[in-house]
Amino acid sequence: MPTVSINHVTRYRYQREVAFGEHRILVRPRESYDQRVLSAELTIDPEPRELRWLQDVFGNAVAIARFDTRADELEIHATAEVEHLPIRPDDIAIEEYARQYPFTYSAEDMPDLLRSIERRYPDTDREIDRWARSFLSDKATDTLGLLRRMTDAIYTDFEYEPRFEKGVQSPLATLNLRKGTCRDYAVLMMEAVRALGFAARFVSGYLYSAGDDHAPVGGHSTHAWLRVFIPGSGWIEFDPTNGIVGNRGLIRVAVAREPSQALPLSGTWVGQRGSHIDMDVDVRITRVDLETSHPAAPRKDNQSC
Repeated sequence: MPTVSINHVTRYRYQREVAFGEHRILVRPRESYDQRVLSAELTIDPEPRELRWLQDVFGNAVAIARFDTRADELEIHATAEVEHLPIRPDDIAIEEYARQYPFTYSAEDMPDLLRSIERRYPDTDREIDRWARSFLSDKATDTLGLLRRMTDAIYTDFEYEPRFEKGVQSPLATLNLRKGTCRDYAVLMMEAVRALGFAARFVSGYLYSAGDDHAPVGGHSTHAWLRVFIPGSGWIEFDPTNGIVGNRGLIRVAVAREPSQALPLSGTWVGQRGSHIDMDVDVRITRVDLETSHPAAPRKDNQSC
């Protein structure tokens, strides 16, 4: 069971001192049976007047920071050590009734899954619907095979292209351009599986090398992928950026219905126009059990993936 050390620094710089409004910080890894937080620490400079924690509607750990000082730099430094249990495709159990697609979620699960099945983006000409249905077989379609083929198609047929601007590309744009970032790929696949009636959620977290020959892509800062609800195993990870089915090399931090609900950091500042100079993110992830470090070069935006 790998133990992973995470060191995540976000730094904002300004030309002159500014006042900081409330900041929402979502960087603490989630607790679950497959990942256990051994330690976690959050330090902020300048020190906030108040720092409190809450759990949002998805069960994510969110820190709320409020300030009463002015400064020309804001640094948020999060560290964590996580014990991680990799789940591979062979570990995914599926209820008999859901092994072949199409199937219907149980009456007990459906009320809680409905909002995660709802489409979020327009698809007037049903392009995403047609693309999603292209992965179906002429006869009965194996459920896990369907989801795996879609994951592999994005991994092999699309070009990964880092983008440092905030926000997510529309799934139609990603499908037509055949390129995008990890968050673009996650949103495209979410919309595609939702078009087929699956419940899906967006995931933000960290990516590390699992120690095999697979070189991970997209872990320069935080990483993004999706989860699909599969009866028998519950929420299962799919990372189309790396062709991963299961959670190999993936540390969850935030789970949400859509990307805007899972931003690692959001907040406000008050000062003269043009005061903001830049922002950089430095994420370093170490396999403690292997003593192997995988540092990432500093980035200008924590949404580069």
